[in-house]
Amino acid sequence: MDNNANVLIVDDVPDNIQVAMNFLKEEPYNLSFATRGQEALALMRTHDYDLILLDIMMPEMDGYEVCRRIKAEPRLQDIPIIFVTAKVDVDSITQGFQTGAVDYLCKPFHAEELLARVNTHLTLYRAKKLLQQNNLSLQHKYEQNQQRLLTELEQNQLEMIYVLTELMESTSDETGKHIRRVAECCRLLALYHESLTDEDADILFHAAPMHDIGKITIPHSILHKPGKLTEDEFAIMKTHTTRAYKILNNSKRKYTKAAAIIAYQHHEKWDGTGYPQGLKGQDIHIYGRIVGLIDVFDALMHKRVYKEAWTLEATVDYIKKHSSSQFDPYLVNILMEHIDEFVAIANQN
Repeated sequence: MDNNANVLIVDDVPDNIQVAMNFLKEEPYNLSFATRGQEALALMRTHDYDLILLDIMMPEMDGYEVCRRIKAEPRLQDIPIIFVTAKVDVDSITQGFQTGAVDYLCKPFHAEELLARVNTHLTLYRAKKLLQQNNLSLQHKYEQNQQRLLTELEQNQLEMIYVLTELMESTSDETGKHIRRVAECCRLLALYHESLTDEDADILFHAAPMHDIGKITIPHSILHKPGKLTEDEFAIMKTHTTRAYKILNNSKRKYTKAAAIIAYQHHEKWDGTGYPQGLKGQDIHIYGRIVGLIDVFDALMHKRVYKEAWTLEATVDYIKKHSSSQFDPYLVNILMEHIDEFVAIANQN
């Protein structure tokens, strides 16, 4: 064992300190001493020690109190303390162990005994520190592996979302552009929302493109019908929300879970007249409310098979008119306050 350990000797009698140092200098220890408890505590706050030899009977502050104060400080509490004293009664020895000492040496002691006790407790102390370091290293490696796995899982989710988004684009170029604009606008709206975090904005950006993924299950004749849908056709169209939710809701990953919520709730309305659940107000998830507003905003601004593009003025009038009925009024206020930024995204090709 590398014996270059730092040992502190605490005794109010200089002769006792000298005797202990004479014995211990046979080993390559770095020796320090203090003649008072307060002095010892001050040294320990500025120096690192591997073991303390502590006298009990000292003026001002006895060894028991010094030991208690050492054990009360997290940085010092693991340092082994050996009481070295002439008090040999059972009560004194018991009290010494109760305050946190690891061993007890009775004066006068022999050199071999002192060296053996010191070496034993230094070995144990260093073994304990090595074990703690190894545990910390293992914990760090475990946390790194967990983070790596989570990152890989998130990347897998994003790849799946990308693939599905590409699938949506392949069915309609117009829908694909709409998907990208909606994602960017949703992120922007989340960044302006005082109760949402940057993580929420990131989740919305990646999950919002899935809002209409259920439409891949809708017959082409209904999805691309140039005129108004019949009541039966509209009933089929509305199932894109529930069909998407049933598929996506099985995941426990954040992006896919968010996508499930968005796909399910983005057609709900603030006043409870939306579908498929008829949710009202804040019972609608904030992600669903954001995508619901942005989805309509972008759709109105662009041509569809069933309508021409609306002017900005007409779009703004519609959204304002339906604030507190179709849309969350707080979200509408954010949209109107920063309308130029949202229009810039909506005008992207």
